[in-house]
Amino acid sequence: MKKFFDDVLTRAKKFYSTLLATLREIFDEAAYARFLNRAGMVSSSESYAAFRREFEEAKMRRPKCC
Repeated sequence: MKKFFDDVLTRAKKFYSTLLATLREIFDEAAYARFLNRAGMVSSSESYAAFRREFEEAKMRRPKCC
């Protein structure tokens, strides 16, 4: 019985971890963290503004479909 609960707990942790990672991607938190790491910056309003500028510039360079 203990093994069953351990398995359930392990699966729940994996599910929660995957869900959290997905939400971070959806809301740009993971992309912002990668930007900070790549740029060697710390989180601040100025660094977030730079992140948003870079994102918008990249978006404008992408070809539009249809």
